Amino acid sequence: MLFHARMDVRIPHDLDPEVRADTVAREKAYSQELQRAGKWPHLWRIVGEYSNISIFDVESTDELHDLISGLPLFPYMDIKVTPLATHPSDVRATDGV
Repeated sequence: MLFHARMDVRIPHDLDPEVRADTVAREKAYSQELQRAGKWPHLWRIVGEYSNISIFDVESTDELHDLISGLPLFPYMDIKVTPLATHPSDVRATDGV
């Protein structure tokens, strides 16, 4: 199952700098682990914002929830998830590519 997620990060300005650095480092390691496992096949930065657009490829909504809520930055994120379906005009889907 494919899901589109927009994640807006809002780290408090008064968060201890060491806690912030540690959390961001753990976030990077965790997200790269999910990317290598094929669960997070696309990740794009939104220019000028501390936000991203991501595509997740998971078996269920429960798996997606577990992956997203496991993000170290999760407590500081506003997240909007949209389930995706194949479009009938997608040439890759209709041509068997």
